Amino acid sequence: MAARRSGWLLLALGTAIIGLPPAIAAGSESQSSIAEAQAAAPSTISVTVYRDPYRASGSIDLDRLAGFALITETRAVRLQEGESWLRFEGVADGIEPESAIVTGLDDGIIEKNRDAAVLSPSALVAAAVGKALVLTRTNPKSGRVERVPGTVLSDAQGGVIFSSEQGVEALRCSGLPETLSFDGTGGLRAHPTLSVRVRTPRELSATLTLSYLAHGFDWAADYSATLSPDGQSMDLGGWVTLANGNGVSLREAQTQVVAGRVNRVSGAVDPIDVGGPILANCWPRGSTSDSVPPMQLQRAALREANLVALTQTDAVSAGMPVAAPMVAQTVRQEALGDLKLYRVPERTTVAARQSKQVRLLDRDSIPIRTLYVADLEDFGGETHLYASKVLRAKNDAAHHLGIPLPAGRVQVFVLRRGERLLEHQSNLRDLAMDEELEMSMGPSADVEVAATQSGDSHRVDISNARTVPIQFELRLRLPDGARITESDRKLESMNGRPVFRLSVPPGAIATVAYRTQGPK
Repeated sequence: MAARRSGWLLLALGTAIIGLPPAIAAGSESQSSIAEAQAAAPSTISVTVYRDPYRASGSIDLDRLAGFALITETRAVRLQEGESWLRFEGVADGIEPESAIVTGLDDGIIEKNRDAAVLSPSALVAAAVGKALVLTRTNPKSGRVERVPGTVLSDAQGGVIFSSEQGVEALRCSGLPETLSFDGTGGLRAHPTLSVRVRTPRELSATLTLSYLAHGFDWAADYSATLSPDGQSMDLGGWVTLANGNGVSLREAQTQVVAGRVNRVSGAVDPIDVGGPILANCWPRGSTSDSVPPMQLQRAALREANLVALTQTDAVSAGMPVAAPMVAQTVRQEALGDLKLYRVPERTTVAARQSKQVRLLDRDSIPIRTLYVADLEDFGGETHLYASKVLRAKNDAAHHLGIPLPAGRVQVFVLRRGERLLEHQSNLRDLAMDEELEMSMGPSADVEVAATQSGDSHRVDISNARTVPIQFELRLRLPDGARITESDRKLESMNGRPVFRLSVPPGAIATVAYRTQGPK
């Protein structure tokens, strides 16, 4: 019988899997001759997330998370005397098996493995080719359920072809809801599993601690600043966004995030298998004249952002529906050597394929200064540019801050007729205590900078078209070994760079002249 091409194949992870075998794939006689034991589900979980050191500020892509996490679980086990394969089911997909440490068995650990592949619909179909399974169809009108034993002849990439006593067909052309149940599908498990070969001198029950590194995690910081009407102060709020790209949720976990770049050297790791697309093309029964566009069914994945505690003010600014006010969880900052650790005070679920937010800080009435800045290099010639408007505050307790601020994105709002309006968005670098916090507000057309150079002589004219005086900073970047030998204004230093600070009256032009000497 000619194969009918299929239209719509639905493989839901929760409904398509019936009776997956608990044992791993056959083919290892040494494993089959050793007793197996299953660790209980974790009773406690701790997860510490280290961010991607090379990720720019901004949105997090769950499919490209280059951070990692240290996960620690406490599990109860019961082992027989002698050697056993102890299974830790439900570890993170991105586990690095070589990093796993099991404590509580003294020297009884012999071997560690990561079992099988991560389960996905396309992986299941590919593994089931040539194997016996059961197709279940439900007639929506009569409600009658039909169970048809058969075999998959081709995988999802070429269109799923199913063979049974009724003939050969492409799935879903019957027009009825169809579900596949799998049995003996080549070692795929319903959950990622770490297997540990252990040896015990006697039968025992114990509580073990499993710790391991896993990739596919990340976190980011986001800030929201609201300026006062007079522009002399601001309110600053911060959020930590936790992201888990794995298919396993870490439920009720004690959660920490670490800011700073960890000196970590790692080799290639297996990518997290989110499953390829399941392709289905079909001409339904009784119709071959009309072509139906091909459909792609990706692995089911919940990707919504779970906001743990969203205040009413932030919800309005984001254009989101406002629910009843909730008490926000605010992380606590601690020192971790040269790094900074931020601890979420209450247990939280780091859900699979999701991101969620917890509060980082809330600070009110932070004094700020407004100034205009121009960064110039030893260019040789003429240049014209607009100065950048900058908001500056001191990161200390006296100025209502005094907390290390991890790098992230900052949004600045202004109040107009009682409404918060977004004025600018920029990035914030890692900021230690007692440093100066600077938020760029972008170039200002009211303050123009014209620079000329002739040999070693430099002249910079600053034009202020505003109706009020401004504070201006000219920051210079000289070639290595070069220095300023003479200037008509006081020369200062900032972060190792020469800087001139001056006040420019409204509607006036101020000039800075200086000479440089090149490297010897």
